[in-house]
Amino acid sequence: MGFLSRKQVEKLRFKHLGKNVSISGKASFYRPENISIGDNTRIDDFVVISAGDGGVNIGKNVHVAVFTSLIGKGKITIDDYANFSSRVSVYSSNDDYSGRFMTNPTVNEKFTGVDHSDVFIGKHVIIGCGSVILPGAILEEGVAIGALSLVKAGKYKRLGIYVGAPAKYLKRRLRNLLKLEKEFEKFVK
Repeated sequence: MGFLSRKQVEKLRFKHLGKNVSISGKASFYRPENISIGDNTRIDDFVVISAGDGGVNIGKNVHVAVFTSLIGKGKITIDDYANFSSRVSVYSSNDDYSGRFMTNPTVNEKFTGVDHSDVFIGKHVIIGCGSVILPGAILEEGVAIGALSLVKAGKYKRLGIYVGAPAKYLKRRLRNLLKLEKEFEKFVK
């Protein structure tokens, strides 16, 4: 995987760019002026980040794996230490599939029924391969989403493990990662 140099990344003109950011030369960014990226974050090959009016705010020490997409008009917030496995899709906009409206971005919005809702992904959240996060989802600190899960609008409780389509609560996640975060912060200073 080839990462861009700092100078190359700066030419993309992000709203905010932290220190020690690794971005693949094969990643794509739309409206980078609405994208903030925190320190020590890594964005891998074939990631697509398309920021709408609400923007995309990515915290520090976040990993976004290959073929992941973050797309939509609503705000997408990703807190520190979050981890996206490959092929995760996060949407802050979603078409109405009922047939009452037309769909797709080539149609004037007067004829579409697109829902735009913010998405929040908390600190230490991990999202498994192939999962889809829909507008209005709030994943609190430490939430784990199993592979191939569908996360609908709503609140997913702190340190919960959720799996399935739609995602349902499975059990509580261990708190050890919160202790390790404190040790890690001391280690990197």
